[in-house]
Amino acid sequence: MADTPAPLHVPPAILQTIYAHAREAFPAECCGWLAGPRGGDAVTTTRPCRNAQSQGIHPTAAMRGEETAYVFSKEDVLAFNQGFDSDEPPLIIYHSHPNGRSYLSNVDIENATDPWGDGKMFPVQQLVVGIDAERVVEAKLFDWSEEARTFIEIASFAGES
Repeated sequence: MADTPAPLHVPPAILQTIYAHAREAFPAECCGWLAGPRGGDAVTTTRPCRNAQSQGIHPTAAMRGEETAYVFSKEDVLAFNQGFDSDEPPLIIYHSHPNGRSYLSNVDIENATDPWGDGKMFPVQQLVVGIDAERVVEAKLFDWSEEARTFIEIASFAGES
């Protein structure tokens, strides 16, 4: 596609931190964000969050458990939003899928898309880690495509045993 967004660089050490978070949270979904210098092309820090879905506060899928949904805690949402005013704002939201597959579900897309149809809800890319009981299978990075009017895969990363 002509307008494929450029993927942000995720250093291997940060990817390993996210994989460890996904393993620790399994069988629940993990979640958090990655930050980096404003205007930069790489992330430099990881901010793991608490998946508060056990409280049933997901905005569009409250009936799901934390094995099939994630939602940042209220404290994490506040820190995420305040981060946009910092020198190292959030650049990527990440979460895991404990079914071993890396994709943006319909619910993920709905929650990452502006409700007025103007593109993505936040100026961030989306990283999904596929994990199962044995290993991290893979991870994929997604961003909004104006041409496709949805999120598209822009990078993929190997998993690990």
